[in-house]
Amino acid sequence: MKKEELDYFKDLLTDRLNELLSHADSTVTGMTKPKENFADPTDRASHEAERSFELRIRDREHKLIKKIKKALTRIENGTFGVCDGCEEDISIARLKARPVTTQCIECKTREESMEKALGI
Repeated sequence: MKKEELDYFKDLLTDRLNELLSHADSTVTGMTKPKENFADPTDRASHEAERSFELRIRDREHKLIKKIKKALTRIENGTFGVCDGCEEDISIARLKARPVTTQCIECKTREESMEKALGI
């Protein structure tokens, strides 16, 4: 992969990482606020449901943060854009769509087909 392409993906991933980390900070700040007292149990339930939903989103973002950090490590060690399955180059179009990917579209399709067949 060309240096310009690597720089593009490094900047893209770094920007996304910083964005996700700022969300995490705001969630932690929001969770440390004193608990609100709700007179209506329905209001309390609604608040707890929103909080639970936000925590699920942050959990998914935490997993994405890990993947982004791994992708940045792959950029540094020269393995970014190389498929873990077949060791061929991953297409730029696929990397633009999913920059944290570790598999080319053929290997990922094959893996998903196997998972579907096995009921995973």
